[in-house]
Amino acid sequence: MSPLNLAAHLGQDEFLAQVFHRRHRHLPAAVQDPDKLITWDDVNTILATHRLEPPRFRLSADGEMLPAYRYTAPVTTRRHTVWQRLHPVELHTRLTEGASLVIDAVDELHPPVGRAAMELEHWLRTGVQANLYASWTAREGFGVHWDDHDVIVIQIDGAKRWKLYGPTRTTPMYKDTDEPEPPPEQPITELVLYPGDLLYLPRGWWHSVAASEGEHSLHLTFGIQTTTGAQLLSWLAEDLRRHDVLREDLPVHAAAAQQVAYLERLRRQVTSALNNPDLVNRYTAMRDSTDLTRLRPSLPHITSIPADPSLRIRLTTTRAHMEPASNTDSVIFRACDNEWEMAEEAQPLLQHLLSAAPSTVSLAELSAITGIPVAEVAAIASELMDGQAITVDGDTR
Repeated sequence: MSPLNLAAHLGQDEFLAQVFHRRHRHLPAAVQDPDKLITWDDVNTILATHRLEPPRFRLSADGEMLPAYRYTAPVTTRRHTVWQRLHPVELHTRLTEGASLVIDAVDELHPPVGRAAMELEHWLRTGVQANLYASWTAREGFGVHWDDHDVIVIQIDGAKRWKLYGPTRTTPMYKDTDEPEPPPEQPITELVLYPGDLLYLPRGWWHSVAASEGEHSLHLTFGIQTTTGAQLLSWLAEDLRRHDVLREDLPVHAAAAQQVAYLERLRRQVTSALNNPDLVNRYTAMRDSTDLTRLRPSLPHITSIPADPSLRIRLTTTRAHMEPASNTDSVIFRACDNEWEMAEEAQPLLQHLLSAAPSTVSLAELSAITGIPVAEVAAIASELMDGQAITVDGDTR
């Protein structure tokens, strides 16, 4: 499957400058062939072949999660473990009664959705999780609610009505000091999403969703991980521990003048760090290079990647980072909470892996593009595999 390129559909730089975190955007018929992402048959297969326990897989109605016993039956294995087997007839009954079906993190279960999530991660430089929602009636699964993260919605099949009420608190957080005020009684707009439609919604926007158009609905919601000032300050506090003043005990028992003097020293250190114009980039690079969201083994290759020209590999993250090493003719490559210093000759190979992600590329292609022999390509890939940054992946769909 070719890349979905949601960034292009949403507007690339114009979206980031004018829409992101600010207002909603509805794009009718933006995605051609949305069923290439996922189909009803794919959903049936996922439910039939995975032991998904609540809340990973759940049914919801009127804002409440239904007890699992209403659509599953317990099975005890010979090793005396118990798992909940899906009961299709009971599942169908609950869905007919108005429950909505939810599968969290479907990007980890279905590769085409996973690749779309990785494309968004590369563009937005943050983590992305895709959840699947299916409904059959006008009964609302979650009521009027808000999310603590921005979302990008793709309608896959059928139709769904969205009522948008707007925010009542600026960028509310999961762990916050106050709850948002209740939403207004009437929505500011109503939208009906049809297959291929895109909807972007900032966090904190009250909304309700229902399959009220007389047909079933299937859609994906890509939740975008937040990156806030509170998170920056938490990281900065850890980063500044290299300075004595942050490691010293607070002068709890000292005189008031000594406490004031300590706070002044602390203020100067923190202010100096905040005055660094590159601070946000440093923090973002740290988040990118330590991301471990999509680790993947490379079986059967557990010690090294063989010099097989047809073997296909890819990065396990789209957020890897490369920069020239200081004072040497080499490059620094950071990914998956690891760091490598490699000869400058490796830069074209690393750059091509970065630009190709999340797609796969064969060792032969890498060799032809970079001029590096296949055996050396395999050696570099093996080193990256040992650091979890490379996986062998033969899926070319």
